[in-house]
Amino acid sequence: MKKNVLVIGSGGREHAIVYQLNRSKYVEHIYCAPGNAGIAQLAECEDIADTDVEQLLTFAETHKIDLCVIGPEAALAAGVADAFREAGIPVFGHSKAATQIEASKEFAKEIMAKYNIPTAAYRSFADYDEAMQYVRSRNSYPAVLKYDGLAAGKGVVIAKDEQEASDTLRDMLVGEAFGKGKVVIEDFLQGPEFSFMAFVHHNQVYPMPLSQDHKRAYDGDEGPNTGGMGAYTPLPFISAEEEQWALEHILKPVAEAMVKEGKPLTGVLYGGLMKTADGIKVIEFNARFGDPETEVVLPLMETDAYTVFHAIATGETLEAVHWRKQATVGVVMASCGYPGAYAKGAEITGVEDFDGLVLHMGTKRKEGKLLTNGGRVLMCIAHGEDIKQAQRNVYDEIKKINCTNLFYRKDIAHWAL
Repeated sequence: MKKNVLVIGSGGREHAIVYQLNRSKYVEHIYCAPGNAGIAQLAECEDIADTDVEQLLTFAETHKIDLCVIGPEAALAAGVADAFREAGIPVFGHSKAATQIEASKEFAKEIMAKYNIPTAAYRSFADYDEAMQYVRSRNSYPAVLKYDGLAAGKGVVIAKDEQEASDTLRDMLVGEAFGKGKVVIEDFLQGPEFSFMAFVHHNQVYPMPLSQDHKRAYDGDEGPNTGGMGAYTPLPFISAEEEQWALEHILKPVAEAMVKEGKPLTGVLYGGLMKTADGIKVIEFNARFGDPETEVVLPLMETDAYTVFHAIATGETLEAVHWRKQATVGVVMASCGYPGAYAKGAEITGVEDFDGLVLHMGTKRKEGKLLTNGGRVLMCIAHGEDIKQAQRNVYDEIKKINCTNLFYRKDIAHWAL
């Protein structure tokens, strides 16, 4: 008997999840709450907020949902997974307690220190004056300042001098830019960053292909940090031996640590890692699929998506998760002004002409027209035999998409060439 699946979220990450589930031989019907215009082509979208625990649960029970897949961190932090588990509905997503690995930078650092997982030295502060006193005592720049909580990918500042450190700490601790909370101050590490995601159920860890995203808004890695302007896979600067080392010394140990701490993981563990001169170290952990990395990684999965998500949700053992070995480059089209203020409602045309995969991140449809409805709007993805060919393919095709209020970087994957 085929299954009913509910996907929670509304971005490109969720579109990638729906895209994979739509290819499953086991899935009858896909619902998505709240979804977007692209997801609506593959799933039935429901206007329910991704943090509305009660309404989501009522919907799932009414529609006899066999599996729920949670995309955004806010839904996990709201306890959606806990409510579904309590109701006996298989759910792919961590408990509220396990989501602390992302929701609290301080908690993640404490876990890494306790279980000898390699990361930068740190201190955490709730008071502005104490934090500044520590920054001055270090007298070492740049200094990495991280808000201890969820900040939609924007709670990290690499302060180049005392003035920037002071302004940032005042903004976070006094101005409470992301809410009331602490700030973690840690040593600055140097080297290329990369993303290592894995499906995890308690001690079971199934790695995904490595990827790298581009955080800065403009070409040449200039401009403000964003949620990500593009991504690619595979990574030529990480060897198979280094990848295996990171799996055995970082991802598996943290999964085991969370079991020992009574906060077992059931979903995706995202390792934001850096290859330094002293080896691979952890920059951060996330408790869900990365965005935009998921959009280039997940479409490469050859194993049936329902089988994988359901096994992780229920603790069934998977023999392996198989991946197509193909270079992939994805480019984000974002609203002009992003990550600052931007307008919504600009018409987009030509998406259907793109030869490749277009995943919607922030769109809506009104009176038959596709319109922008967010900061990051579309993720345009192309494959190739190598990174160079995939990059050429995506930039050849992206010219077919027209919108007066969208921009994109012209150099995604330049680090790999």
